[in-house]
Amino acid sequence: MLLRPVRDTADDADAVQAVTAASFGGSRVLAGVGWPPEQVARLRGRARYLARTDPGGCWLAEDPVGGPVGVALSLKREFLWGLSLLAVVPAAQGKGVGAALLARAMGYGRGCLRGLVCGTRHPIAARVYRRAGFTLHPAMCLKGVVDPARLDAPDGAVHEGTPRHRDLMDSVDRRTRGGAHGPDHEELLGGCRLFVADDLAGSGYCYLDGGKVELLAATSRRLATRLLTAALLAVPEGGAARVPHLTADQQWALDVGLAAGLELSNSGYLCLRGMRPPAPYVPSDAFL
Repeated sequence: MLLRPVRDTADDADAVQAVTAASFGGSRVLAGVGWPPEQVARLRGRARYLARTDPGGCWLAEDPVGGPVGVALSLKREFLWGLSLLAVVPAAQGKGVGAALLARAMGYGRGCLRGLVCGTRHPIAARVYRRAGFTLHPAMCLKGVVDPARLDAPDGAVHEGTPRHRDLMDSVDRRTRGGAHGPDHEELLGGCRLFVADDLAGSGYCYLDGGKVELLAATSRRLATRLLTAALLAVPEGGAARVPHLTADQQWALDVGLAAGLELSNSGYLCLRGMRPPAPYVPSDAFL
C-alpha cells in the first residue's frame, strides 16, 4: 500500500469521491451512485480546497492493483487540528489502512494543542480514534420538519452575514474552540447562508446549508439560542432541518430543536484531544 498526498486536481477529487462513496455507500461502490449531485460536487470541492490550503494533511492510500482504497483529509487552523474526512473502502477495512492514514494526517497536526473529529457510529472508526488518544463524547442529532408556530421569536437582532464579518467570526472561533477558521469562512460563504448576532450580550454566527446547520459558534448560550432559532425559522417551509454533532454540553440546542418539533437521535461521537467539547458550538463535518 502506498500513501501519497492528495493533489488539487480533478482526478484526485474523483478518487476521494469514489473512496468515500464506497466507504459510506455499502454496495454502491461507483462514485456518486445514489448521491445528490450537489453532495458529489461539495465533496469534490472540499477535497480540492483542502489540498490547496493543507497539502500536508490530505492523503490517499493506493493499492498497486486496486487503485485508491482510503483517504484522509485534515486541516490546521492556528493551534487546532481537525480531521475533515477518513474513509476506507469495505475490502480494505480492518487491515490498518485507516490507522495508517490517520497517523499520517495527525503528523501534520504535530504541535497543535487541540484536536477535533466528528466521528461516525462505525465501530472500527470509534476504535481507531480511541487508540489514537481521542476522548469520545457521544453525540446527538436533531432532525425533522420545523414547526414555526412552536418557536418563540429570537430575543434580539440577527443580521444577514457578509465577508466583512470574518474578523468577528474568527474572534468567536478562538474563544469557543481555540482557533479561528480563517479561510474556511470564504469557502462556507460560497454555499451557505450566514446569520450574525453582535450586541451588548455578545457575538456569534451560524451557517445554514439548506436546512442543515453547518456551523454555529457564539460567546454565550443566549446568543447561540437566538442564532439557532433564527436559522431554524429560515428553513424553507416543509423542508428537512438538521442540527448534528450535539454533545451533552449543548442542552441549549436541544431545547430549541425539541421546541421546534425536531426529533432527537444518537449520531456517533465528537472526538477530542486536549480540549473539552466547545460550547456553545455546533461543529461542521468538513471544517470542524
